[in-house]
Amino acid sequence: MMALLLSLAGALPAMAQESAAGATPVVDMDAVVVTGVQPGPGMWRAVRDGHALYILGTQSPLPRGITWQASETREVLAQAGAVLGPPGVTINADIGFFRGLTLAPSAFKAMKNPDGETLDEVLPPEIYARWSVLKQRYLGRDRGVEKKRPLIAVYELYKAALKDNGLREGGVVGPVIDKALKERGLERTPALLALKIDDPREAIADFRKEGLKPEDLACFSGTLDIIERDLPQIVARANAWAVGDLDALRTMPSGRDQVLACLSAWTRTETARKRGLVDIDARIRDSWLATVDATVAAHPVSFATMSIDELLRDGGYLAELQRRGYRVEAPDEYEDDEPADAPPADAIAPSPL
Repeated sequence: MMALLLSLAGALPAMAQESAAGATPVVDMDAVVVTGVQPGPGMWRAVRDGHALYILGTQSPLPRGITWQASETREVLAQAGAVLGPPGVTINADIGFFRGLTLAPSAFKAMKNPDGETLDEVLPPEIYARWSVLKQRYLGRDRGVEKKRPLIAVYELYKAALKDNGLREGGVVGPVIDKALKERGLERTPALLALKIDDPREAIADFRKEGLKPEDLACFSGTLDIIERDLPQIVARANAWAVGDLDALRTMPSGRDQVLACLSAWTRTETARKRGLVDIDARIRDSWLATVDATVAAHPVSFATMSIDELLRDGGYLAELQRRGYRVEAPDEYEDDEPADAPPADAIAPSPL
C-alpha cells in the first residue's frame, strides 16, 4: 500500500492554487501536444576525483505521440559502468509468493473506504460536487470507483484526464535505458531506500480502519484543482521537456508541493508511524546520495535519472552533491568541453559483457 501511495504522489504535479468552494468549470485544453521525434533535455554532470555522474532529468507526464531521440543519453549509457535509478523507496513485506497470493484480497480491500462507504459519504459535499463533474467527463459511468479511497479514486481520475489530453505516464525514457542495459548485459544499481514491514497483514488491517484525514482531503482537492484548471500548464511542461527547453522548465511551477501533500496522506497515518515509516523524504535522499558516492568512486562514468523538478529545485539534490565535493554542471555548461580532471571519453571503454 505504501509503494502504491508513493507512486501516486510522485505522479501528481502541483500547479493548482486554492479553489473556490463548489464545482469549478473545467478549463478546456488550449495547448497543442507536440508529437514526432524530440530531443528531450540535456544531462547534468557531477564530477568528483575525475569520475563523472551524468544525471537525466525526467518528466511525467509526457506527450503520448513523441519518440525520444536520446542520442546523447545513449552515448553515456554505452560508457557507463553503472546505471542508477531515481531516489525512491522499496517495501520488503517479508512474504513469499504463496503468502502474497493470500494477502492480495486484503490489499485490494484496503483500497476501498472503511465500512463500505462511498465517496459521497466520506467527502464534503462541495468537494464531492467537483468530483462528480470531473468523473462524468473522464470516467463516465464507472460506479466501482465510488467505493475506493479518495487517494486511489482521484489518481484514477487524474490518469484518465491525462490520457484524454494526449499525455501519458511512462513509456518514453524507461525503454531506452532498458534496451541499453540489455545490450550491455548490465543491471541497474539499486539506489532505493529499502524498508521492511514485518507484519503486512496487520498493517493492511490497521490501514483499513483509518478514516479520512485532512491530508487526504488536501491531496484529493489539490488534484481536482489540477484537472479543472491546470491541464494546459501540464501540457506546456511536457512539451518543454520534449523539446529540451530548460529555460521554460525553470520558469514553470514544479510538482513538489502536491507530491508532498499526497505523500503526507500516508506518512501521517498511525499505520505508518507505528511501523517507524517516518522522515521518509530525508531517508530516501541519504540512501541515494550514499549509493552515488560508492558508485562514482568505482566507475569513471556513471548514469542516473531523477525528476527534473528535483534537479531544478534550489537546495535539492544538486546542492547536496556540491556539499559532498562534486562539481556540478548544467547541460549548457559542459556540452563542448570535457572536464580537465576527467579521462577523455574515447579512453573509456564499455564494460565487458
